Amino acid sequence: MTAPIPSVADLSAEQAAAEHARLATEITGHDQRYYQDDAPTVSDAEYDALRRRYDEIEAAFPALSGADSLTRKVGAAPSEKFAKVRHGVPMLSLSNSFSDQDVLDFVGRIRRFLDWPADKPLGFTAEPKIDGLSCSLRYENGRLAVAATRGDGSEGEDVTANVRTIAEIPQRLKGADVPEICEIRGEVYMAHADFAALNARQAEAGAKVFANPRNAAAGSLRQLDASITARRPLRFFAYAWGEMSAMPATTQMEMVAAFARFGMPVNPLMRLCGGAEELVAHYHAIEEMRADLGYDIDGVVYKVDDLALQGRLGFVARSPRWASAHKFAAEKAQTELTAIEIQVGRTGALTPVAKLKPVTVGGVVVSNATLHNADEIARLDARIGDTVIVQRAGDVIPQVLAIVPERRPAGAEPYEFPTICPCHLKTPVMRETTGTGEETKVRRCSGEFACPFQRVEHLRHFCSRRAFDIEGLGEKQIAFFYDKGLLKEPADIFTLEARDKASLTKIENFEGFGKTSVRNLFAAINERRDIALERVIYALGIRHVGETTAKVLARAYGNWGAFHQAALAIAGGDAAAAAEMDALDQIGETVVEAVAKFFAEEHNLGMVERLAAELSVRDAEKPKQDTAVAGKTVVFTGSLERMTRDEAKARAESLGAKVSGSVSKKTDIVVAGPGAGSKLDAARTLGIQIMSEDEWLALIG
Repeated sequence: MTAPIPSVADLSAEQAAAEHARLATEITGHDQRYYQDDAPTVSDAEYDALRRRYDEIEAAFPALSGADSLTRKVGAAPSEKFAKVRHGVPMLSLSNSFSDQDVLDFVGRIRRFLDWPADKPLGFTAEPKIDGLSCSLRYENGRLAVAATRGDGSEGEDVTANVRTIAEIPQRLKGADVPEICEIRGEVYMAHADFAALNARQAEAGAKVFANPRNAAAGSLRQLDASITARRPLRFFAYAWGEMSAMPATTQMEMVAAFARFGMPVNPLMRLCGGAEELVAHYHAIEEMRADLGYDIDGVVYKVDDLALQGRLGFVARSPRWASAHKFAAEKAQTELTAIEIQVGRTGALTPVAKLKPVTVGGVVVSNATLHNADEIARLDARIGDTVIVQRAGDVIPQVLAIVPERRPAGAEPYEFPTICPCHLKTPVMRETTGTGEETKVRRCSGEFACPFQRVEHLRHFCSRRAFDIEGLGEKQIAFFYDKGLLKEPADIFTLEARDKASLTKIENFEGFGKTSVRNLFAAINERRDIALERVIYALGIRHVGETTAKVLARAYGNWGAFHQAALAIAGGDAAAAAEMDALDQIGETVVEAVAKFFAEEHNLGMVERLAAELSVRDAEKPKQDTAVAGKTVVFTGSLERMTRDEAKARAESLGAKVSGSVSKKTDIVVAGPGAGSKLDAARTLGIQIMSEDEWLALIG
């Protein structure tokens, strides 16, 4: 049985710090998959639970709430493929309510903060929470000038060209009272009927079929080719604002009414309520009509109506005090568990998938659901033939919530999780251990890239958008070439054309191919022979080395040869090389161990050498040498007040400095802001130069 999760009150300071760091890593990964990849891997409810746990730990252990805390951040960094837009007014997230009592508490907190008597009227607006992609529309002199996604809340992606193709969004606002600068915010979404029609067209064309309307809307808005967006049936609801040269109203309700006058679509279910009881009543009314709305919502948003009171209430962490999102409970249904299949991912992780008798949950037909891992199957005691309760929490990935014991068929046997990988190698399944010796929940095939499942997934990762991004070499083509024996490892991609020319069986003669498509594929492959260092490191598929980590490694080592030699040295047990990598900002022991394991595996060594022989890897951008901080190692600690921590790091690196996450004898400068702790103490002990933020800015100009 899985051990119960200890309450925050029972955690020691060390345990709290460890769990806080683990949750930060997990949440950051989910943020990237939701906001950047448009491919979330957990439900809204699961994500909210992680955030609540993270916030509770920080509340109980305030020392953990540093400048890098997730409570100070919103969303994820904008994509590298779009121009950046700096929001004049940050686009923040909302705090959540999960029960009627939470709503009563929300209203009570506001009255106490304002010292507002219980018998004094206090108005709130209540409106559906649209499940789409947040977007900010900046109008100048009535004309649409810039459209941007939320991004990380401070900086988003410029999607102006794409937004101009959305019929519901006016190119010019109408009315005499439109402010000179008018930044209207809302949600881009896709209606159910439009989503079904789009998926039907996608399936007929053999293209990607979207999992849900939210993913479809987000993916459509973030197309690099605006003509693709134009063919997607996107819609918009306006409900908020950013920079305004003049306010057309003094209340939330009147502001949204002004948007409607200007020509913006607004939600007709928005209501003005007099207190908590009316808010909850409207919430349940919307909940009842949810299935018939024709678009996805995942709750109801409450806001204090009076804008002057909103100003008095202000903000806390990453959200306003004057607003809250009351989330819906997950939708559920009962069906039969017909089988449990094991899927093997790129890293060898074995994931059990429940095969279900098809059932409709929240308007979507569900036939598969995740069972997470072996421990979860044991906890549920799920058996083939069981009647199970399935939920689509947040309308994302269906999951098996529980079984119905009284409906279990006679003779149903407990499920035995495989101890041998289903790949043809029949290699043992291993259960990993943490640094403290505890076993993790994940079980992996020990065959590494010799395992065919891992090889195919590794090739897919290698060709993915943020790795080599090879046009025309998607999942279907990779699987086809693998089955034909033409692709077994990354280097094979770059020898494919030469082997095809020497072969009697030409690719162009295979079904689904032709001379033009093959010629285009080979051209796309050859175009990627010249490739950036960070893309190569990311594409290798080293565990725990994601896109951000790959960029850090690329900038630190500068070129492929230096990184490759360092990795080999670490794999060979060179403690100095390992310590040097460990000292890099955002790099820790987990990454160093993963690099060591990857480059210690003989199969990987050959694979990497054969790949490198086919490529011209571009050096990372060289740091400047003629600045006051060039070549110096800098550590930022405490809170920065004139820039974000990411901005400070980027600026330092652009001037040739190395940014480290820890203080050592190699550190040259420590920039200390309010709340600086152990790093500042270490700097004083070692006699390292310490600067305030203002002194640092004066130094770098």
